[in-house]
Amino acid sequence: VIDSTVSPLPSWEVKWWNLTFQPSNYRIVEYFRLPLFLFDKQFEIINAIYEPMEEECEWKPDEEDKILEQLKEKAKIEEEKKDEEKEEPIGIPEFWLTIFKNVDLLSDMLQEHDEPILKHLKYIKMKFSDADQPMSFVLEFHFEPSEYFTNEVPTKTYRMRSEPDDSDPFSFDGPEIMGCTGCQIDWKKGKNVTLRTIKKKQKHKGRGTVCTVTKTVSNDSCFNFFAPPEVPESGDLDDDAEAIHAADFEIGHFLPERIIPRSVLYFTGEVIEDDDDDYDDEGKQADEEGEKEGDEENNPDYEPKKDQNLAECKQ
Repeated sequence: VIDSTVSPLPSWEVKWWNLTFQPSNYRIVEYFRLPLFLFDKQFEIINAIYEPMEEECEWKPDEEDKILEQLKEKAKIEEEKKDEEKEEPIGIPEFWLTIFKNVDLLSDMLQEHDEPILKHLKYIKMKFSDADQPMSFVLEFHFEPSEYFTNEVPTKTYRMRSEPDDSDPFSFDGPEIMGCTGCQIDWKKGKNVTLRTIKKKQKHKGRGTVCTVTKTVSNDSCFNFFAPPEVPESGDLDDDAEAIHAADFEIGHFLPERIIPRSVLYFTGEVIEDDDDDYDDEGKQADEEGEKEGDEENNPDYEPKKDQNLAECKQ
């Protein structure tokens, strides 16, 4: 059931790329806004709202069998036992949680106590500002109703610079993120994973008695993503806040540019494998070049002056 649900998803993502890279889409905002409707259809397929027809499953990669095998493993499909009845999954279970686990940038901030909540994440949607407004985009995280919080669509807004700075126009490489704003998550009682309660024993200086003090402190969680550090008017941030903002901006680029358009490939792990292969090839080539240089220097007959003279002749 899951195999037939996933098989049409790549075709919708291919349609997105075809529309996105039409030469006529010269305006940055419209460049991304035009094909977003395709992801609404993807959302409906993932969540079993829409049943794709056979002709829509037109994407037939060479490694389709391999992807389906990976999908079975990721979805943990097991054969039904003869003496047990197993309910068929609806849509694709844990689609976005699996993506979070597969992508290092996201898994680095994922904690074990976040996983039960992310099982309820149905969809990540991107919305751009209107053309007559300062450039920005909003990431909407659509959750199904759960026991954790009441606002089912937490958001993160990224403000962008879309024009060169007059003082340094040549440093402009295109639109870039300049700031971000999260939102308040309305946690249900006892479900806030971004906070934890600790107990400390304190001794009274005068009386010498010992009492237990309960204190609430921050807790590591991927949901801290919705509460980025505030930037002071001076613009100066400490090292920790600077690192958080840098990672935040990287995620702000990575989600709309890479993950959302290729979500099904990140789910199956195919994109991650391709990235790793590229990295290994580059690393191997660099190691071979380094070994070659090292061998020359360690050769007792090696004369650096000859190499220098040869380089001078080539000039």
